Amino acid sequence: MKKLALAFAISPLLLACSQAEQATVNSAPEASAAVAAAPTQQLPNYSTDVIGVEQRFLEPEFWLQRVEQPHALVMTPDEIADFNARSYRLQDEMVYLHELPEAYSAAELTAKIDTISGLPSYPRHYADGRQATDDELAAYRNASNFAAIAERNPVRFGLVVQRTPMRTFPTLDKLYSEDLDTDIDRFQETGVFPGMPLAILHTSSDGEWYLAQSFHYLAWIQAKHVALGPREEVLAFAEKEPFAVVTEAKVHTNYTPSMPAVSEVQLDMSTRLPLLSAEQTGHNVHGQNPFASYTVEMPIRDAKGELAFTPALIPRHNDVNVGYLPYTEANVITQAFKFLGERYGWGHDYNARDCTGFVLEVYRTMGIEMPRNSSQQGYGEYGQNVVYDENSSNEEKLARLDNAHVGDLIYLPGHVVMYLGKLNGEHYVIHDVHGLSYTDSNGEYYQGTLNGVSVTPLTTLGFGKNDTYLDRIYAIKSVR
Repeated sequence: MKKLALAFAISPLLLACSQAEQATVNSAPEASAAVAAAPTQQLPNYSTDVIGVEQRFLEPEFWLQRVEQPHALVMTPDEIADFNARSYRLQDEMVYLHELPEAYSAAELTAKIDTISGLPSYPRHYADGRQATDDELAAYRNASNFAAIAERNPVRFGLVVQRTPMRTFPTLDKLYSEDLDTDIDRFQETGVFPGMPLAILHTSSDGEWYLAQSFHYLAWIQAKHVALGPREEVLAFAEKEPFAVVTEAKVHTNYTPSMPAVSEVQLDMSTRLPLLSAEQTGHNVHGQNPFASYTVEMPIRDAKGELAFTPALIPRHNDVNVGYLPYTEANVITQAFKFLGERYGWGHDYNARDCTGFVLEVYRTMGIEMPRNSSQQGYGEYGQNVVYDENSSNEEKLARLDNAHVGDLIYLPGHVVMYLGKLNGEHYVIHDVHGLSYTDSNGEYYQGTLNGVSVTPLTTLGFGKNDTYLDRIYAIKSVR
């Protein structure tokens, strides 16, 4: 699975962590460590049940000052293009939409539906605790409209017009595992953002859902959030230059009373939209002078649900970059910390994201694309990837961590964390994580919750008292 509710355990040795004892990361200069040791203004009554974490650890500057060359390019734009091309070659789940066929046969389309909309192998429950019956589960699957599958099924194309979920079945009904953790809707797959191109493979029985293929995921999406258009026009939109990339966690287009379709539209980090000039739009965009804003081209649905375009304004006080950010360790840290404290959202639920969504959106601001699910990433052959098995020792993993780069991705069953650095012998990470548990300095086992983007220690995190994250690490990947 792509995400998992996780706990962690933390060594009591971290309790003794003090400013004077801070170690540098990857031989960063002593001067940087001295700057980082400067006192930080504290929040009133600041406290946390996350052992080993101090308030200053929650500032990106704390980690930036420990990086030897934070602004050095890790990969150039050309190298990133080559990196992405290799990822698409190696990873079957990553799809060049322009390479899709004009149509699928009945057998091919049925197989596509089966990959996402198979019957669950475990019981599913509604929020009130009632277990879904076999007939109810079959009804969700049958809504996939198998009866309408023809011998030849043309592939259509469209652009996403607002942030929207992609689902296991064509329904918004929420179903959960037997433990009734209602933070994790088992029918929720992922989310997509405005301007993202999709291939539309099929329509649900009620006509309200499309089976859609994005660049790295196949699932069901509400038809009302997609504008259908000519294949060439849809695919060209995603390649237009110049373009803006949203580099804040979330921004919104300006309120536009004369054009509700682009009024206060949410744009999440990594959203890419073409930029328009005043020569193209004039000096009045939906009643506002655009000179103090980024003017972007937005896809909208016309009265027939077909693709149209209109300009929209993003105020310049928002974090928006013209083109992709340079791939530097400084930008990795800065982008990751813009999500700090955001609530965990399984499969982009709760208007948020999960562990892999967090990683993906950070790296996409620099133009780097990856598979959606953690196992696809962790076992993927792209990047500099070291995979461990049951015979691998913790010493091997620690040796690799001692040479890890900022932004390296560390994979455990159902989870991924992003490396920040080493401090007093402990490795620290930032990740979007659900659960919290640890053994304290008195040997007492504590369980709480994180349920959001958090900075934590790594090597003694765990799935229980005697099962640490270090034991369960199965891959460490450098995106380079």
